[in-house]
Amino acid sequence: MLIRFSLENFMSFADKAEMSLIASKERQHGDRVAHIKKFSFRLLPIAAIYGGNASGKTNLFRAISFAKRFIVSGTQLDHFIPVEPYRLNNELSQKPSGFRFEIYIDGQIYEFGFSTDKKQVHTEWLTLLNPRSETPLYKREMDKMVYWDASLKDDQFMQFSFQGTRSNQLFLTNSVLQKVERFMPVYRWFRDTLELIAPDARFQDFGRFISEDNPLYASMNGALSKLDTGITRLGGEVVPWDQLPIPDEIKSKILETLPEGSSGVIESNDSRIVITKKKDGMTAKRLSGFHLDESEKEMRIEYRYESDGTRRVIDLLPAFLTLEEPKAATKVFIIDELDRSLHTLMTRGLIEGFLSSCTDTPRGQLLFTTHDVQLMDQSLFRRDEMFVVERTAQGRSHLVAFSDFNDVRYDKDIRKSYLQGRLGGIPRIPEVIRE
Repeated sequence: MLIRFSLENFMSFADKAEMSLIASKERQHGDRVAHIKKFSFRLLPIAAIYGGNASGKTNLFRAISFAKRFIVSGTQLDHFIPVEPYRLNNELSQKPSGFRFEIYIDGQIYEFGFSTDKKQVHTEWLTLLNPRSETPLYKREMDKMVYWDASLKDDQFMQFSFQGTRSNQLFLTNSVLQKVERFMPVYRWFRDTLELIAPDARFQDFGRFISEDNPLYASMNGALSKLDTGITRLGGEVVPWDQLPIPDEIKSKILETLPEGSSGVIESNDSRIVITKKKDGMTAKRLSGFHLDESEKEMRIEYRYESDGTRRVIDLLPAFLTLEEPKAATKVFIIDELDRSLHTLMTRGLIEGFLSSCTDTPRGQLLFTTHDVQLMDQSLFRRDEMFVVERTAQGRSHLVAFSDFNDVRYDKDIRKSYLQGRLGGIPRIPEVIRE
């Protein structure tokens, strides 16, 4: 689970901003807040992030996305690091950007952080947090390791791994590439647990939910029916592999990288094609939705003719169904513009479905940005589960939890206060335009 995330000097976030998912003392919706007994605190399962256009909500998403890519994939030799510092201040534009994560993994808490500019990593550290103390595992400054934990200091292979770490690369990333097992849980959390979904993207594990051989296929169809999409089930028209309208080099790459028994999705000419690798070869189906006609007979409609809202639901449903699976209890989903192309009731239905599966046992989390103020409802969210991003006149973004406002009570119409500008995070529109 994600405990805290902070960033500094990245895009519109010039000053340090922190998002904490540690629950406050309020009791509202307390039955769904995970209790981390060993550390005597509780973690929130959800966070809704509001803000006006260009306030910086998406930049918060981009910061986490950049950090994940940099940690998981690293950089190539002699390549620039694709970090974007705050540009509206000449001094800050030349300084490194900073990122820090506090994460809960299998009963342990790790703090991992780094700062970097486009050319090199300036600082990097990994600390194991105990209930009453901290155990730094390593701390790097530029190309020097200024601190090693005693258990690592005399490890020759560990030393060798650091010596082979380039200045434009994280030691965490390089050590895992060198098969250092000690830091693997942290790396795997970023690679496998943290899932980011942009407005025009889908959950990466989408394929297994629309493969008719997968048990999750029934869950997907059931949810689509309940959400009033008009779709009774998903299906597909078989496309011979050799007639698939994609270049041969992409076909070869799919054959090499797709594990046997797994499914994937490719887009072609506004169509979505589900490919599956089986023992006897590759299969491909052009995705369609089956609807009932006026005589109650099932008819197939190609995916490209579905509405934008229905497509968005199809893209997002696998993520929500994954969050509701007991086996996927560790997943952390961060979705930018959750409400894009969705009716308020549709978005609320997805959220309520996830929250109904949450208990006081540690499990998955959902963080999302949204413009939908109809969701700003204390019967749905706790005050500490709602955040607002506000942009100053100088263009600097700030992140604040609604629970930090003294006048936001549990029985207050929080939506009204927000729209009146009392909580920030709304567009500053001149009266002459509104008239």
